[in-house]
Amino acid sequence: MQGLIANPDEVKFKEEFIKRYSELTDFEKFKKYSLMFLRKSIRVNTLKTSVEEVVSRLKGKIELTPIPWCKEGFWVKSERRDFGNMLEHQMGYFYIQEAASMIPPIVLNPKEDETILDMCASPGSKTTQIAQYMKNTGVLVANDVATTRLKALGFNLQRMGVSNTVVTMISGRKFSGFEFDRILVDAPCSGMGTIRKSFKTIKMWNPNSIKRLCRTQKQLAKTAFENLKAGGTMVYSTCTTEPEENEGVMDYILNEFENAKLQKISLDIKRAEPIVEFEKDVYSSEVKKCLRIWPQDNDTEGFFVAKIKKNE
Repeated sequence: MQGLIANPDEVKFKEEFIKRYSELTDFEKFKKYSLMFLRKSIRVNTLKTSVEEVVSRLKGKIELTPIPWCKEGFWVKSERRDFGNMLEHQMGYFYIQEAASMIPPIVLNPKEDETILDMCASPGSKTTQIAQYMKNTGVLVANDVATTRLKALGFNLQRMGVSNTVVTMISGRKFSGFEFDRILVDAPCSGMGTIRKSFKTIKMWNPNSIKRLCRTQKQLAKTAFENLKAGGTMVYSTCTTEPEENEGVMDYILNEFENAKLQKISLDIKRAEPIVEFEKDVYSSEVKKCLRIWPQDNDTEGFFVAKIKKNE
């Protein structure tokens, strides 16, 4: 367990936020973990090397602890903090990636020679992870909406040796007429699972902005499903713990498409019960198949992942 970032008494949570989150989870535990330093973690890039090779190279330099749900992932512990300056990082042997962030590509389960869309790709952590599972075969479309974001994406694709990817810049909501085997929608969100990275998240929390984000998230998820092949798989993920942005979006997709079927996610990970009813909203019991993670569950970021199958 990591140390505290700050004195809990000095960090101000809005009263409305405390009330809301006390109904969703054990608020004191949530607060405790949200105010702790986030454990550093890396993912080995098997496009350039092997897990064994990286473990051997880092032995004696960094303490590595395997992440249970990702065979290429490790929590790292060291006196040094500048992992990005390590030769192995610069060579693209590993990617600095939060442990919960590794889950969506694993759930997506990419195969060789498929056509896959990463709708909100930048900065490329999940894109490069998908590419390594595809073994640089097939076609991976990495999309984002802003030029500034594409710079980081392009740099990381190059550093990690990804060669099967086409980079596009278009609003995710404007995709039409395509057929992908698999689609990842790592949607823009309120980021309430990432308080450990920035206290600004607490200050910026606003129920009205969440409602605006929900509209965008539903549009992105709807567009993605429409561009999915029959029999294909879509993964929707966020780094927020807000029900409206998670279970609420999945409930919308289930109501919008009769052939959308949520799939149970089996991973070696502690999880919380998905939210089926909150305030005035009642969601389909099918959302219980989704993966909801609070920061206190695995000492990670808070995260939400849903796996949707498009029936024939």
